[in-house]
Amino acid sequence: MADPTPGYFIAGTTFVAPPLAPGLYVVATPIGNLRDITIRALETLAAVDAVLCEDTRMSARLLDHYGIRTRRIAMHEHNERAKADDIVARIAAGGCFALISDAGTPLLSDPGFPLIRAMAEAALPVFAIPGASALLSALVVAGLPTDAFAFHGFLPPKAGARLNALKALSDSRETMVFYESPRRLDDSLAAMAEVFGDRQAAVALELTKRFERVHRGTLAALAAEFAGTETKGEAVVVVAGAAAPAAPEAADWQAALLAAMADQPLRAAVDVIAAQYKLKRKDVYDAALALKARQ
Repeated sequence: MADPTPGYFIAGTTFVAPPLAPGLYVVATPIGNLRDITIRALETLAAVDAVLCEDTRMSARLLDHYGIRTRRIAMHEHNERAKADDIVARIAAGGCFALISDAGTPLLSDPGFPLIRAMAEAALPVFAIPGASALLSALVVAGLPTDAFAFHGFLPPKAGARLNALKALSDSRETMVFYESPRRLDDSLAAMAEVFGDRQAAVALELTKRFERVHRGTLAALAAEFAGTETKGEAVVVVAGAAAPAAPEAADWQAALLAAMADQPLRAAVDVIAAQYKLKRKDVYDAALALKARQ
């Protein structure tokens, strides 16, 4: 059972947590600096029946820091499927639980998806308690475009699979964000430089902590900088997307269009040239009509 008077303290001042509606609360926790937690997150962690932790020992540092005595239950990648049905049943009966990871926002390269999916299938409420995220923190300080980006989590640990995964992303135009372990950062940067070429990138380390730093440069320069080294803690790597292909010269594609029109119907020639040069079909069709009129 939850503490009869659930609460938490900040800088020696105690606060009582208000009661919560039944449901699952997905709570973001700090990625380094313990002060990067919201009041709502503290209230939630104090008031739920239990906190589902990726590692109860890791979570104890945060919860003890704020005087939160809520029961802690280990829920990680090795047991989450087995425990999901029991948690869902307890929430259906009126319980409320919080889901946290070791750091940051749960489910982003962290456990939790099977439980969220089970909650959705049971039509039970899931509440997001937003907060810290290494993904977003690195993205906003990288100095790369943020209007379109994609998160790819951890790359495969084996060299061949890693190269194949990167090759599949080589034409992606959006900024790409990866997590990487300190043991494989140098190998991953070298592989990125090989596949993506000399694109701009950033490596964010120790985000929100005392020795926070961001290394920016080309992938080749970063691969050389980190070659043979092992960093402390997980890294976030942000890589610029592929450059937009240069627009074809009008004279070139119109000459090809004229040649195509000589031995096939106009509409078929338009389809071929539009696909070959990656042009809007209407633009090619209008050009074809104009060429035909001049003949």
